[in-house]
Amino acid sequence: LKDIQYVDSYCYNKLEYARFTSNLGKYVGYTAFGVKNAERWNKDTSLIAALKAQKEAYCLHNIGID
Repeated sequence: LKDIQYVDSYCYNKLEYARFTSNLGKYVGYTAFGVKNAERWNKDTSLIAALKAQKEAYCLHNIGID
């Protein structure tokens, strides 16, 4: 179960500009706009904690369905 990860991607015009993965535990920006937002989002510890909890709440809960 350690190979499961929660991914939250943000796209605009088919271009991914930011992504959160539970393996890294932080947002990563892929464009100038994404880097700026990722830095801002990573400073919000309550947001990061909530997204880390999504792996257990969403992914591990639904693993038996697929």
